Amino acid sequence: MARTRFDHLAAEVSVAVGVAIPRYPLWLRLHEIGADPEALSLEDAVDFCSGPLVHFLVSLGYWLSPRERRRLIRTVERFDPDVPSPADRLSAGLR
Repeated sequence: MARTRFDHLAAEVSVAVGVAIPRYPLWLRLHEIGADPEALSLEDAVDFCSGPLVHFLVSLGYWLSPRERRRLIRTVERFDPDVPSPADRLSAGLR
């Protein structure tokens, strides 16, 4: 569950943009700003979405409107990594 917040961030950014964002460049960009993707904090995830995300997406040729970025930030803020996702439940054999 260590990378749950990073996995969620990558998925939500991909949904917001409408295309699968490459995870490794996202991982590297988070390291560049001093965040640890392996143990990404809520504050680091929100800070990334509030600023560096724009430049990261532009470097990949994508763009989010301010409204879409606010929606993404709300989704990232509401995420609770302690609640298992359906994928976590299936991989653990839980129902």
